[in-house]
Amino acid sequence: MSSPPATPLLDQVPTPDELRQLKPEQLRQLSDELRAEMIDAVSVSGGHLGSGLGVVELTVAIHYVFNTPDDRLIWDVGHQCYPHKILTGRRDRIRTLRQGGGLSGFTKRSESEYDPFGAAHSSTSISAALGFAMANKLNDQPGRGIAVIGDGAMSAGMAYEAMNNAALAGNRLVVILNDNDMSIAPPVGGLSAYLARMVSSSEYLGIRSLASRAVKKMSRRMHEGMRKAEEYTRGMVTGGTLFEELGFYYVGPIDGHNLDHLIPVLENVRDTSEGPVLIHVVTEKGKGYKYAEEAADKYHGVPKFNVVTGEKSKGAAGPPAYQNVFGDTLAKLADTDSRICAITAAMPSGTGVDRFATAHPTRSFDVGIAEQHGVTFAAGLAAQGMRPFAAIYSTFLQRAYDQVVHDVAIQNLPVRFAIDRAGLVGADGCTHAGAFDVTYLATLPNMVVMAAADEAELAHMTYTAAEYDDGPIAFRYPRGSGTGVPIPETLEKLEVGKGRVVLEGNKVAILSLGARLEEAKKAAETLEAKGLSTTVADMRFAKPLDEDLISKLMRTHEVVVTVEEGAIGGLGAHVLTYASDEGLTDGGLKVRTMRLPDVFQDHDAPDKQYEEAGLNAPQIVDCVLKALKHNSSGVEEARA
Repeated sequence: MSSPPATPLLDQVPTPDELRQLKPEQLRQLSDELRAEMIDAVSVSGGHLGSGLGVVELTVAIHYVFNTPDDRLIWDVGHQCYPHKILTGRRDRIRTLRQGGGLSGFTKRSESEYDPFGAAHSSTSISAALGFAMANKLNDQPGRGIAVIGDGAMSAGMAYEAMNNAALAGNRLVVILNDNDMSIAPPVGGLSAYLARMVSSSEYLGIRSLASRAVKKMSRRMHEGMRKAEEYTRGMVTGGTLFEELGFYYVGPIDGHNLDHLIPVLENVRDTSEGPVLIHVVTEKGKGYKYAEEAADKYHGVPKFNVVTGEKSKGAAGPPAYQNVFGDTLAKLADTDSRICAITAAMPSGTGVDRFATAHPTRSFDVGIAEQHGVTFAAGLAAQGMRPFAAIYSTFLQRAYDQVVHDVAIQNLPVRFAIDRAGLVGADGCTHAGAFDVTYLATLPNMVVMAAADEAELAHMTYTAAEYDDGPIAFRYPRGSGTGVPIPETLEKLEVGKGRVVLEGNKVAILSLGARLEEAKKAAETLEAKGLSTTVADMRFAKPLDEDLISKLMRTHEVVVTVEEGAIGGLGAHVLTYASDEGLTDGGLKVRTMRLPDVFQDHDAPDKQYEEAGLNAPQIVDCVLKALKHNSSGVEEARA
């Protein structure tokens, strides 16, 4: 009789407490099972795959060696946190990733005690981990701050700002540099693994400490010379001089997929009094899944896919994506204008700048995860007579707001801001939603702010921005595919501050900004069926306002409703301010503003998000009827 199959190790370790009861020789099997579980889960839900595959062994090793959650583990950005979620009590929900009511695609404080800090933007982990470490130190409590940061995130200045202050935390701070692009590391092999174990060992550190005390009795000059000799000797064989200069004790590089290398080094670091420590770990993005390893993007972000064949689910063919409309339009404009250049912050394909770069490689700049630098770089280009387009997601442009104000707006420099992912973004949730850009840009003097209602309007606005040299100008557009309108062969230079009337009526006026225009038109059809003649205006500009159009509509209609996919403080607020200043509401005109609710909305399908936000056609109709005090049949309640 054959024996029953052994219970998978992954079934035996629902949390790190059980994981730490395993024997070291069992961790390889656990890692293999964890990798297979993650691949299967993401094939069902879609999401970020390659990053998580690259840190499977590292995730197992960290939870095995350190006392999480008392030791606070922070994953920078959070793309790579899926294996961590599986090991920290969330395996039963891992197939709900990025779905309404399911797990977030990033770390989230409200989701688990093992997620001490929410992260979905880059380069915040070291600062946060330092905060946790210092709080425990000040309160004489146990517990470290452990930051896992990818090499791409090291392009942001904030990471170095944190490292420059890290000495305060001593050995309570551990930074693990996940180098998955071989952008920093020399070749990794047996010798480097041996050196990493050696320089992190208690024996080495004990000798180092004894030598340090001895040389302190020597002259300052000799002491400093010997310190530098030891530092640079280790730097030559390990590459850690930069981090040593920032106050870290550097260990590495080590193979992030070799548990026999990882475990002893992490244990040495855990038990040492030296610190803060930076461990340089080299991993392969997409590790362990053939199709991810072979893909150019290592399956960074994927839709649902077939695990066996690697084939990704394809939606029905439809209109082009907004970012591609922008990229193709800009590339075409640059064919005849040598002043046009494009800047992106580590998102070339996400912004469409990759298409521009193919046509004009010398005028395309990917500055890495460095939005602040990117904006000021664009300002310098503009000051020297170029026509720079800073193509940055709405949510990421927030990171460079001071540069937008100080380096661009105050100096009235003609930087063009192409703002992708405007409005709600579905599965990525509130951390990536483009909810605030109209509000934070339209408040600035000198700034022009446009919003595209469809892909044709986006093409016109790209051309308008290219030709606008009087100061900064921004145009926003949504994530995903367009509405299906044809892209015009001849582009129109829009008159700044002028909207357009799409449908004309005389009782209700809907003032739409951006991609809610289609919903506004649907609402108008319903209202017309109820006998309410409705005007729909595509405002195009949040700043400057089309004051003539607003005045005309307010003087000739009973109800005016503004509709926008942005937070409070945007078009509606500016229209109300103008109407108040001009006394346009003194005659009993009913004005209503429809905008995103004053909450951070969780991830869900975009249609459901907008329904929850109250910005679909039925809610627009309801808003109008309530303003007019009509019931559902269109009969005024007061006369019923």
